Amino acid sequence: MKRMLAALVAAIALAAPTAKAAEGMWTFDAFPSERVREAFGWGPDAAWLNRVQQSAVRLTSGCSASFVSNQGLILTNWHCVSDCISNLITPENDPQATGFHARTLGEEKTCPGVGAQVLTSITDVTDRVRAATAGRPQAEFSRLRDAEIGRIESEACRGIENQFQCEVVSLYRGGQFKLYKYRDYRDVRLVFAPEFAVGFFGGDPDNFNFPRFNLDAAFLRAYEDGKPVQPAHFLPWRQDAVAEGDLVFVAGNPGSTSRLATQSQLAFLRNWQIPVTQNVRSQLRGRLYEFARLSADNRRDATDITFSVENSFKAWNGRLRALSDAEFMGVHARAEQDLRRRVAQNRRLSREIGDPWADMDAAVRAQEELFLRHQYLEANAGSFSSLFSAARMLLRGAAERTKPSAERLPEFADARLEEIERQFAAEYRITPGLERIAIETWLTTTRELLSVDDPAVQRLLGTESPENLAIRLTAATTLGDPAARLALWRGGQAAIEASTDPLIQFVRRTDADARAVREQFRTRVAGPRDQAAQRIAQARFAVLGTNVYPDATFTLRLSFGRVQGWTFGGRTVTPFTTMGGVFTRATGSPPFALPQRWLDARGRIDPSVPFNLVSSNDIIGGNSGSPLIDREGRVVGAVFDGNIHSLGGDYGFDPRVNRAVSVTTAAIGHALDRVYGADNILRELGIKPTAER
Repeated sequence: MKRMLAALVAAIALAAPTAKAAEGMWTFDAFPSERVREAFGWGPDAAWLNRVQQSAVRLTSGCSASFVSNQGLILTNWHCVSDCISNLITPENDPQATGFHARTLGEEKTCPGVGAQVLTSITDVTDRVRAATAGRPQAEFSRLRDAEIGRIESEACRGIENQFQCEVVSLYRGGQFKLYKYRDYRDVRLVFAPEFAVGFFGGDPDNFNFPRFNLDAAFLRAYEDGKPVQPAHFLPWRQDAVAEGDLVFVAGNPGSTSRLATQSQLAFLRNWQIPVTQNVRSQLRGRLYEFARLSADNRRDATDITFSVENSFKAWNGRLRALSDAEFMGVHARAEQDLRRRVAQNRRLSREIGDPWADMDAAVRAQEELFLRHQYLEANAGSFSSLFSAARMLLRGAAERTKPSAERLPEFADARLEEIERQFAAEYRITPGLERIAIETWLTTTRELLSVDDPAVQRLLGTESPENLAIRLTAATTLGDPAARLALWRGGQAAIEASTDPLIQFVRRTDADARAVREQFRTRVAGPRDQAAQRIAQARFAVLGTNVYPDATFTLRLSFGRVQGWTFGGRTVTPFTTMGGVFTRATGSPPFALPQRWLDARGRIDPSVPFNLVSSNDIIGGNSGSPLIDREGRVVGAVFDGNIHSLGGDYGFDPRVNRAVSVTTAAIGHALDRVYGADNILRELGIKPTAER
């Protein structure tokens, strides 16, 4: 890890003014085609970019995907549909264990609450957003900005909310604001998913590592008016594998990076946020392990959330190691000092922006002061509990909808209400035991970190223990029923006030404390921080120009790179694994146990077919399910992970060792044919099924 960070440091030093090599999560309206052409001898033109943009899909579950047929077939990862799969579990059938394959349209199963979004247009609204906050005090900055953003979103989607979603995106940490308009498909159904044992073969030991042997792929289908969607564009399927050195692109929605953060912001992450939250994740992981050990049903029910917690724990440990490396932080510090020096030399610019770094430092000090209260009364209240989240959304939604849209909390602006109602109407699986763990862990942590004597903690717990309160709140609530949620949502304030649901009553009693700390955070942290970030972005544009990419924001980006292994610590890692290799790696014991169907099909599988590959594309969390694309615009794989060196990628990118991990379309097609006999999917992809099976 130390050597990896040293290499990353060197790369950041070289890349301070502009991005080099394959670095960059580029927006489609500012993709550096000429840079790609200079480096690779070919670069995408406007038509290629438009086709790919219109084929790329953002899943509202937090993953990326792509259309791969003219009948709305969507390729993504197995782990991106695991919630959907879990929702299908019955006492008689467990598709996590057996896999799922719909051989006809009628057999495809709805994924509750999952939507598929295609970015149709990008419009610059920077001037309008900035005008709303110009000359206003820091404490009012975020409120005025959010109100104007809400107006822009509502205007852009007025009358078409049932087909489109409009979202104003902050880029360059407030340097730009763009209106992203999405075609929104709200009926998404599961078509195919492999067994858990091969979708996540290798489990946590192999996570963020390579070689890998995962069929981390799944297919969904988008519907509209009860019929499969016929998208304007889709990515043709490439059945043969790419070769080492080939130019490849990743079109997806990276979630979040902090490469443009200031030194004080990074120090806050290192010293406060990551250590505290990692400790909580560790406790939560232990509770989930104990829950899973109680029964086979518990183990099955806890699979998804345990995977999420383990994945986050490992990822944040990697980020903490990066931020704790003095040499790494030193390079970031020198880059910031260089920018500040250049600004100081420009008297006009200095007068315009003042000292935003000092203002950012002050905002971070306020964030340190408020962090624990804000984190556990507001930002992470309820932990992963779906029931608590529903109760809070219902309570706040009822109150906020009595106000004009521009005066509400941003999540309840008019443009967001239809999606909220759709989520309340969705039928998703609730596991009472896991809900109790979530609420109990949150309450125990809050009591520990804020203290028993804190008035807010006393209002949360009353005279009950976290354990008993969690049991009481989850045992009698009706919020697991979509009809109950919809009745409260549509009934508004009167329905909430009349409700006897224990979770609704609990949130009514305690939400004032959460809203109070949220308001403190808005005025003392978010407003000053965002205003300072906007002025730093102004300085960066003035000094370095716009030939840089923004931090990730879970919006559509395009990265470029090569199919390429790496050398580290004297060991060279080749870029491919093969399907035959999975049988060599299999031990028969989880997480290296293959499904029986794969063992039975071993003689039919060509062991030389490339299974997983690595490429030098710049990715981060949220890119899961992103299509890996060749220069002809064909899909050649689906990204599902990064290697261990990618864990510092939140703060910098080293093209020498940072790699994206994908499952190849060659392996997906081969498995559909030789293992699953999925002739209907093969034909839709343009693949002729094998005669001999």
